Amino acid sequence: MFQNRELSEQRRSRPYALCMSDVCCQAINSVGAGHILEGETMPNALGNMPQRTQSTHSGISPLAGKPAPREMLVDLIRLEKEYFDRKPDLEDPNQRVTFGTSGHRGTSLNGSYTEAHILAITQAICDYRRTKGTSGPLYMGKDTHALSAPAQRTALEVLAANNVDTIVQEKDGVTPTPVISRAILAFNRERQAPRADGIVITPSHNPPEDGGFKYNPPHGGPADSEATRWVQDRANDLLRAGNRDVKRIPYEKATKAPSTRQGDLVLPYVRDLKNVVDMDAVRDAGLKVAVDPLGGAARPYWEPINSIYGLDITVTNPTIDATFSFMTVDHDGKIRMDCSSPYAMARLVTLKDQYQLAFANDPDSDRHGIVTPSAGLMNPNHFLAVAIRYLLTNRPEWNAQSAVGKTLVSSSMIDRVVEKFGRQLREVPVGFKWFVSGLIDSSICFGGEESAGASFLRRDGTVWTTDKDGLIMALLAAEITARSGKDPGLHYRELTTEFGNPFYVRIDAPASPEQKQKLQKLSPGSVKESKLAGEPITAKLTHAPGNDAPMGGLKVVAKSGWFAARPSGTENIYKIYAESFKGESHLDSLLNEAQDIVGNALSQS
Repeated sequence: MFQNRELSEQRRSRPYALCMSDVCCQAINSVGAGHILEGETMPNALGNMPQRTQSTHSGISPLAGKPAPREMLVDLIRLEKEYFDRKPDLEDPNQRVTFGTSGHRGTSLNGSYTEAHILAITQAICDYRRTKGTSGPLYMGKDTHALSAPAQRTALEVLAANNVDTIVQEKDGVTPTPVISRAILAFNRERQAPRADGIVITPSHNPPEDGGFKYNPPHGGPADSEATRWVQDRANDLLRAGNRDVKRIPYEKATKAPSTRQGDLVLPYVRDLKNVVDMDAVRDAGLKVAVDPLGGAARPYWEPINSIYGLDITVTNPTIDATFSFMTVDHDGKIRMDCSSPYAMARLVTLKDQYQLAFANDPDSDRHGIVTPSAGLMNPNHFLAVAIRYLLTNRPEWNAQSAVGKTLVSSSMIDRVVEKFGRQLREVPVGFKWFVSGLIDSSICFGGEESAGASFLRRDGTVWTTDKDGLIMALLAAEITARSGKDPGLHYRELTTEFGNPFYVRIDAPASPEQKQKLQKLSPGSVKESKLAGEPITAKLTHAPGNDAPMGGLKVVAKSGWFAARPSGTENIYKIYAESFKGESHLDSLLNEAQDIVGNALSQS
């Protein structure tokens, strides 16, 4: 376990000393002096393990915030060749199907995402649909990652062979996650049966070499644990049998099958936006707005939005390039289309004073990044708090009894806002699946994650999407600016004046699979300490207060701050989240004591 002095020195240097270029400095400073950037790496509190490569002593790559060098770009020809040619080694657990809430992710370059995987997963989804009696259309979307198009072709061969009525965007177009969610709900709203569901082919904001494949059941949101485990187990059984039980027809035949339909998914979504965001207010204010789709699936949506609603939104980066060569490098030296990262968003941040508002989405458009003249790139927690305050005071048709949903590791600023307006707070584990049922029945009016993902109800108080929607969050920022005359950054300053100025951090630390498993199984009794950063501990949580679901980690709360620790589901790291309402030195103490508390709890388990 590292020493307190080491951490304090590391953190004191962060706001400026980690900048490796002027652009990077602007990006970091825009988050707010004194506030700590999320997603940093730190020495391992669980034992002596090597740090990530390509990083400075502080965990930041010297390339962070700079344009991606040519030698970093993925070889698209090799990537696709490996997808079709490589056979997964099922003796390696990393090459089996791991199908979580976000589906299966991997890359063909290491055998974790190949045609064999997609054949097995798609057949497993077909089999799962049959067990549930799901016989309506399956809406299938994909993003702009290089492996998404070949995976869609593979999936279509299996879906057609299984006579699944499949709807895809016409002209081989791309479709964001929220558009698929909305399409499923719109179809199912009109009938009890047959029920629609969907597939989205995306690894979200992951690097260009990655692929992803996820399933949205008839409720339109992320699949729950029962569904994902069923699909995972069935897919791995199919793989072990050499995919002999996978039904498949050639792609040319699949595209002409009666069950395969092409349609326009863009305009129905765009035309419906007026029912969730006050588009008239945005138009009437004449806002000058910029958007960077980060080369993702939202790119084809902004021109129709401009045209239909008469808006002035400039697409600052219209490029779609599967290498994502236009990106600036993320904190760890990788290309990552993370619209909440000041390093990945460095280009758009430099434009903050040229527009009244700017925003971006990740490749499947389920996340948002908001850039304002007053604050630069807003911390996701900050905008969530602003959005919640605005919506609770500007949606008169919403049920006054509906709750606000947040994840356990989101800022406590949200708690204070929700309490002020007399609303119930529903605090759940990490994962948007926990908001699905509440959004459907409108018992939750807003659900948001600290990782810049959220959705909210239509203006009439009914469900919009049950998956995260980065486009409506971006357009909500425009509505807030249009109707109040102040950008969201200024709104957040008002919140800090009223409730205090929180300091929030998320840090990643290496952890072995065994250590991650121990962390998941901790109980409140594992924590023997009675104080946190000088204050009595008021709560020791391993289950979420909002639904009593296991959080897969630990959260410890005191009056002026808290920390949470949970293992990553996709990497050999664990994540520590901490927040202080007393200042940066108090946050230092929280982080230091968090390491000790977690280490002590694990040593006793």
